Amino acid sequence: MNVEPSYAATRKINPRPGQTAALKPDGTPDDKDRVEIGPTPLAFAEWAEAGLEIPHLPTMRQCRLDRLVKMLRERDYGAILMFDPLNIRYASDTTNMQIWTMHDPFRACFVTADGYMIMWDFIGLDDLLTAHNPLVRETRGGASFFYFINGDKTREDAATFAGEIDSLMREHCGGNRRLAVDKIMVHGLRALENLGIEVMEGEEVTEKARVVKGPDELKALRCAMYSCEAALAEMERVSAPGMTEAEVWSVLHAENIKRGGEWIETRLLSSGPRTNPWFQEAGPRIIQNGDILGVDTDLVGPYGMCADMSRAWLVGDKKPTDEQKRLFNVAHEHVATNVQQFAPGVSFKELTFGGHQLPEEFIDRRYGCKMHGVGLCDEWPAILYPYDWREGAFDYALEPGMVMTAEVYIGAVGGREGIKPEDQVIITEDGMENMTRYPFDERLLG
Repeated sequence: MNVEPSYAATRKINPRPGQTAALKPDGTPDDKDRVEIGPTPLAFAEWAEAGLEIPHLPTMRQCRLDRLVKMLRERDYGAILMFDPLNIRYASDTTNMQIWTMHDPFRACFVTADGYMIMWDFIGLDDLLTAHNPLVRETRGGASFFYFINGDKTREDAATFAGEIDSLMREHCGGNRRLAVDKIMVHGLRALENLGIEVMEGEEVTEKARVVKGPDELKALRCAMYSCEAALAEMERVSAPGMTEAEVWSVLHAENIKRGGEWIETRLLSSGPRTNPWFQEAGPRIIQNGDILGVDTDLVGPYGMCADMSRAWLVGDKKPTDEQKRLFNVAHEHVATNVQQFAPGVSFKELTFGGHQLPEEFIDRRYGCKMHGVGLCDEWPAILYPYDWREGAFDYALEPGMVMTAEVYIGAVGGREGIKPEDQVIITEDGMENMTRYPFDERLLG
């Protein structure tokens, strides 16, 4: 389904000083002074050398909007209102202080079931950060109604914004009063409902829109993964006894940013006894010779795409212990076996109860999921272990275009160390493509 051509054709982009007609390989303006963020020359050069196909961003943006509109029409919703910055990125491919907006929601995006899109951005910016995308028809201000900014006028400001949404619903949605909303402050929810708008669950809409990737999204993900692995290789290269965990972890950040990557969701890097239990974050511990170092990238790279992979390696020149090798090989077998489960039509329940299962000694400290979706971040679905399965929560099956990870944590209660590998995979028409090329430490594989 295509959005009405007039929506894409009538949006005017005001040329900015220094703008040229030349385009980068991804179809965006090759303007050194442009506002829109994107990959650096280093990233483009590495991708060209690797023979990677570059996404065409105008096509990717249209594909995403079409997916979102399709979901609205299937549910008979008049529109969707989004505050989550990742949902806004998906719909509009625009960014503004992504981390800050996760706790101070001043941005909003409204998309109707006929594809008309409106953005609310930071006061005074006009269309500065949205003009690059002609699918954004209007840019406004005034979507803030959180206490830090609005204080004791929060309820009043929420009512004003809700009135604006009410007018838009009447103008664009006819008699349809069903509005999907992903995340909203409490005064905003009450204000919408007070106006007779039927608020529907928007997160279900966005997660299911985002779960199947179009061809250009898959190209963007491959590029982001390649850049992540280049960053990870540099981090492994410099890691040495005597460095702190934080010092090693900082290299991943720096190398990601050098390539036009954006941010990292967690700081899950630990060493030695801090690898058991998992979820201890990078800190001041000085890494010792012979320590295991484990990292989960959780990296948001170029194009805002997530490269979510985990690896562990031995630091220094000591030989690995028998226990380190045993843990590593159990973890490796778990992931290597379970990625082979991925294929279109396989149910989420089959993924939970099939494949490699945890040996009993590692069940108590199991990871929170066995597999999960990936796109702009960790996304729906979560594939649980049998011990955590809830009937009716995930009654779906894999489809071509989905991107999944298989992961595991292998560490015993009372053990000294633990291992957490993870691979990221594309579901294809006839099976799967493992995007993860980063090698496992041969010293530990033995």
